[in-house]
Amino acid sequence: MKRLIASCALLTPIALLTSPVWAQSDLKASIDKDYKASLGALFDYFHRNPELSFVETNTSARLAKELRAAGFEVTEGVGKTGVVAILRNGPGPLVMLRADMDGLPVQEKSGLPNASTVMQKDLAGNLMPVMHACGHDVHITSMVGTARQMIARRKEWSGTLMLIGQPAEEVVGGAKAMMDDQLWKKFGQPDYAITFHVNAAVEAGKIDAVEGSPWSGVDTVDILIHGQGAHGASPHRGRDPIVIGSQIVLALQTIISRERAPRDPAVITVGSFHAGTKSNIIGDNAKLSLTVRNESFETREMLLKAIKRVAINTARAAGVPENQLPEITIVGEPAPPTLNNIPLTKRLKKVWTEKLGVGIFDPNYQRLDMGAEDFPQFTTKPYIPSVYFSVGGTPKDAFEAEKAGGPPVPSHHSPLFKISAEPAVKTGVETTVIALIDLLQKTK
Repeated sequence: MKRLIASCALLTPIALLTSPVWAQSDLKASIDKDYKASLGALFDYFHRNPELSFVETNTSARLAKELRAAGFEVTEGVGKTGVVAILRNGPGPLVMLRADMDGLPVQEKSGLPNASTVMQKDLAGNLMPVMHACGHDVHITSMVGTARQMIARRKEWSGTLMLIGQPAEEVVGGAKAMMDDQLWKKFGQPDYAITFHVNAAVEAGKIDAVEGSPWSGVDTVDILIHGQGAHGASPHRGRDPIVIGSQIVLALQTIISRERAPRDPAVITVGSFHAGTKSNIIGDNAKLSLTVRNESFETREMLLKAIKRVAINTARAAGVPENQLPEITIVGEPAPPTLNNIPLTKRLKKVWTEKLGVGIFDPNYQRLDMGAEDFPQFTTKPYIPSVYFSVGGTPKDAFEAEKAGGPPVPSHHSPLFKISAEPAVKTGVETTVIALIDLLQKTK
């Protein structure tokens, strides 16, 4: 207890939040006050000091410190650099909230006064520029704000709240690393799980919640094509892997255009094609690297089978012998599609509408990409009902300027990426607290 009091004394906003007057105040006003006193500076720290996947040492330590000071039981080093914070508040369900922590190997060119200038070695020892080019700084800052609000409102809910600071989302490995570290065995299996992602395509101050799949599943697939080397002037003496590879690249696209229903989304992108050493040499191999996206387990299975069929039979058609047919390999950990539990999503959308009005949802947002996430590693096996929603990060006037011919709104993973931190963090805290209190309702 003395340790907790000492920690709180260092952070004036925590002391204010846990006072009876603060706890009974309006949620929006409480969050605003906390942002001005502390959360804004915390976001600035995280944005200036991003860290790469699985080397988020300082980030996880700072997150753990803030959650511990708020009054949570905190365990560090879960799944390498992961953080788990627990708050037990009487009988009731166990609800998990996740925030990812890692930055990207991108040199920031946003022009912001707090732009990152960090250089860091990745796990392979390569020195890289680092930037929060996907908004994970918003996520962890909001988690701290949410933790404080849930402590302040302990009389309004009952159950156990689990906060997870997840490493290495950007390399699709952090969630699995935490699960491999016996996450549920150590801390309990949640009854519900929620998370959000700040979204540059959603208006700041608004949210979006999909009754279905907000994020796609992804596999990385390598295809190694074997040929027969020869002189470039004598192609008939060899078997050109570049030509075979080019035919495979084009044939793969017919899987999407001719084997999938037009309204059944899927993507096969060949992002890398490496072959050859010199203009007048036909090499003996070529390598394709693919990203493969889906929104159901059935679609994933179909795509992977079709990729193998197309690659192998294209090579056969080119006369490649059976013992030299292409090798198809799934690289790293696949990410299943994120599938929101529909009844749970409807429940939270209803409570958000009741508390914040229908205007909290961005009517102009349309999901047009097939980005992926590793959050489903927490919720798929075993199945946990979950909701993954979006929080807006771009001011309305930036969208209007883009429509009028002005600069385009930078996408995630761009060196120009920038989020309007204050409305994003505050909306993240407010909507998350409302959702958590609804899921942790006291038994009457």
